[in-house]
Amino acid sequence: MTAVQPRRSAAMIASIADPGVRTTRAPFGDALVKAAEADQRIVGLAADLAKYTDMHVFARAFPDRFFQMGMAEQVMMAAAAGMAEVGQIPFAATYSVFATRRAYDFLCLDMAEPGLNVNIVAALPGLTTGYGPSHQATEDVAILRGMPGLTIVDPCDAVDIEQAVPQLAAAPGPSYTRLLRGAVPRILDDYDYSFELGKAKLVRPGDDAVFVSSGLMTMRGLLAAERLAEQGIDVAVVHCATLKPFDEDTVLAHVADDRPVFTLENHSVIGGLFETVAAALARRGGSGKKIVPIALPDEFLAAGALPTLHDRYGLSANRVADRVREELSATPG
Repeated sequence: MTAVQPRRSAAMIASIADPGVRTTRAPFGDALVKAAEADQRIVGLAADLAKYTDMHVFARAFPDRFFQMGMAEQVMMAAAAGMAEVGQIPFAATYSVFATRRAYDFLCLDMAEPGLNVNIVAALPGLTTGYGPSHQATEDVAILRGMPGLTIVDPCDAVDIEQAVPQLAAAPGPSYTRLLRGAVPRILDDYDYSFELGKAKLVRPGDDAVFVSSGLMTMRGLLAAERLAEQGIDVAVVHCATLKPFDEDTVLAHVADDRPVFTLENHSVIGGLFETVAAALARRGGSGKKIVPIALPDEFLAAGALPTLHDRYGLSANRVADRVREELSATPG
């Protein structure tokens, strides 16, 4: 009797790009190659996942500057710290769950405490895979936000990634980037936008409500805003590509008025962008203002087809637009 093999659904590893949105293949890999051509100190490391983090592009271009560490994330972190200690600029790639849950202590004490320029590039952040809790890093930002001296970057698209890589290489101290891999959406170059490490940016103005978003949810927020505009609802989008250090001044300048505020994040509602914005408001004396979080629930998520999961957990552009309409219809006046 022949055993039945489980079928592997392509939808579980589908691109996060919505229909009609342009994509760029492996923007991180190409950006790292370009940066390495200009700076011989840049090296790349992978923990047996070079192909799945787009680090293989760098490995092919610079085989003598690429180090395959095997399935040993803690060893990779320690090796990257050692390289930074002697003047190299490492970019170390793995999955988010392994970088945070498995190698936290090495990132903290080997990189952050001595302030070394090591750049962790972590694929599959939040709900960007359908392979269940073992691969879904829905709490990675919450785990890392309390680490002193660590920069956390949550890029929206290929534009963010391409512009972030050289800035991360030049910045002091360690960084953690929530990598979008493979066929990555390309949407921000349709707006007057450029990535600036440590800064939030108003990407789209709007008079009726405000989205404060990060990561792929800025893309979904922009798409939802376009759909809402067709119904006469004008939504502003403030993109927080850097989650730490957090640009309180820019964000609070756009949420200080009477417009309803929504935070959009591909992360648990616990410990991420929603709580960061709420804490910033409280520090500035605006704690009475309501913020509506659009985020992943505080639970282990299901496995399944990625588009279905995004719709189920409220991350799709249609679900974001629905949530805004519901909130605005329930608001007096």
